[in-house]
Amino acid sequence: MKKTTIFFALIFFVLSFTTISAQSKFEKEKTEIGKMLDGFNAAAEKADFTAYFNYYADESTFIGTDATEIWDKKAFMVWAKPYFDKKKTWNFTSLKRNIYFSKDGKLAWFDELLDTQMKICRGSGVVEKIDGQWKVKQYVLSVTVPNEIVDKVVVEKAPIEDVLIEKLRSE
Repeated sequence: MKKTTIFFALIFFVLSFTTISAQSKFEKEKTEIGKMLDGFNAAAEKADFTAYFNYYADESTFIGTDATEIWDKKAFMVWAKPYFDKKKTWNFTSLKRNIYFSKDGKLAWFDELLDTQMKICRGSGVVEKIDGQWKVKQYVLSVTVPNEIVDKVVVEKAPIEDVLIEKLRSE
């Protein structure tokens, strides 16, 4: 009986230590990703084109607030360059952020509420650890719409998006 108790206590200790170690690793990674995302937002605010786009993986995607805005990194760089050149970029500050990990810890995904010139927006995306650095693989920016006014927003956007819906259905 005593040997069985010691055996199970030892197994419990090893499993607890393994879980704590894994959680600790992810906490370190969460901090790294948080700093990376803060730097990513700061580079945009400072209109630092090179720094901002260095946060993206070579093969990455940006999805903007307009239904037509989906670009690979190169196309997004072309679209964004005039804004960076004129120092007319965006200023996003994270209000609340969640970060989640794949089991192997090589991929993470996040969502965050952002304070922006458009009021609260949601940024979400996927990051991958590449050569020891977290890089954005996909970034999605969404404008949040309070439920109380969603009907009014739909009325405003319907004429524009009805045309796009028909175009997309015919493709």
